[in-house]
Amino acid sequence: MKISLKIGVASLALFAFSAFLETSEAMAQTQQEIHKEVDQMPVPPGGMEGFTKYMIENLKYPASAKENKIEGKVFVSFVVKPDGSIENPEIIRGIGGGCDEEAMRMVANSGTWTPGIKDGKAVATQMVLPVMFKL
Repeated sequence: MKISLKIGVASLALFAFSAFLETSEAMAQTQQEIHKEVDQMPVPPGGMEGFTKYMIENLKYPASAKENKIEGKVFVSFVVKPDGSIENPEIIRGIGGGCDEEAMRMVANSGTWTPGIKDGKAVATQMVLPVMFKL
């Protein structure tokens, strides 16, 4: 009885390990390569003119930043996916006072972009956007 139990546990462990390997391989295949250099950079909705208008109309200067006279540029990194959606926005360099969170909100809500193109195909593209806060 002990021998068959040991074989059963060994078989179960081997099954679990092979399932883990298959899952890992499937995850690696579904993860897409993120490009930093592309033939054609992503474009925000309405082009740069439309994006500038969006920023002017929607950017809310945080009260804390106003009170503390905080000004400067917040740099937001994000990925424009092949379908034009925004993924993984994060602050590369912030200035505090609520400006970092506001810059991330603006990027996250910026709409569907025209994706970057490499070798004739839409690809995931890494972007860095400076958002200016000036009193």
